[in-house]
Amino acid sequence: MRRHNYLIYSLFFLFACVSCAPKVKEGYDEKTGYIGNISISGAFALYPIVVLWSEDFKKEHPNVRFNISAGGAGKGISDVLSNMVDIGLVSRDLHDQELSKGALPIHVAKDAVVGTFNSAHPNFDLLQKRGLTQDELIGIFVKGKYKRWKDIDPRFVDEPIEVYVRSDAAGAAETWAKFLGERQEGLHGVGIFGDPGLAQAIKDKRFAIGFNNINYVFNLKTKGTSDGLAVVPIDINADGVIAGNEDFYTNLDSLTAAVAEGKYPSPPARDLTFVIRSDRKTKLLAAFIQFVLDKQQQGYLLENGYVPLNESLKEEELKKL
Repeated sequence: MRRHNYLIYSLFFLFACVSCAPKVKEGYDEKTGYIGNISISGAFALYPIVVLWSEDFKKEHPNVRFNISAGGAGKGISDVLSNMVDIGLVSRDLHDQELSKGALPIHVAKDAVVGTFNSAHPNFDLLQKRGLTQDELIGIFVKGKYKRWKDIDPRFVDEPIEVYVRSDAAGAAETWAKFLGERQEGLHGVGIFGDPGLAQAIKDKRFAIGFNNINYVFNLKTKGTSDGLAVVPIDINADGVIAGNEDFYTNLDSLTAAVAEGKYPSPPARDLTFVIRSDRKTKLLAAFIQFVLDKQQQGYLLENGYVPLNESLKEEELKKL
């Protein structure tokens, strides 16, 4: 394995390089490659892999400085449209008003949001076998129909359902809400900032349920779920059993394969996107995005919990540059 899980739990304000260095004029040197600065902010989902991409890009272009921070997809799109950063990391569909303001989306990978619960839940085995239907998830996160676990299924424990959602404007929350026929504002539960915080809140509460990006649920070394977390299987055909084409939650590889093959619903499977301003397509930004879409860099995605783009999709995105 090329990479380690420590990046996922980095502090939100970690910079890949020197964040407070003076702005360097953009240029190109035949010996050392590109010169300049690239500032990036946004989605927690993309943050770990973007740090890795920036490190690899600097090996070829050592005079490029990166300033990278995670703060949620909402911050990423806001920062790029206000010219505070060069690239916004976005993990949801763009809104019409964002496109009208000059946002140019370039898809760089795919992943998914998954429902999560505490692995110490007394009905762990039953939840793995039966899963939850889309309607049951709507009853938990949107309508507040189910207050106690036994309200969903009399075989479940008679304990309150502790629902956790995101407090920040987040692509994961927007994507999960879209799967449930809602907007993020329509999700009900205790609001927690960021993917790491939401994952920890679920780990801390035995009867909790929430949602997370794949990378915050699975251990990249073992390919199993992280300690204290479990994935809520989606009973797509609502027959009360997770079997056949629905049974792909046992490890990271089988889940990412299901996302790539379209077996896992979309949403909550989704595109992960670099957003730049259409009027700021500099040569340096184009070079970095082309680097990210290169076959070698895309090849790192699966081992880090993401799904790469196929060749035809990559060509479509490259044409935008």
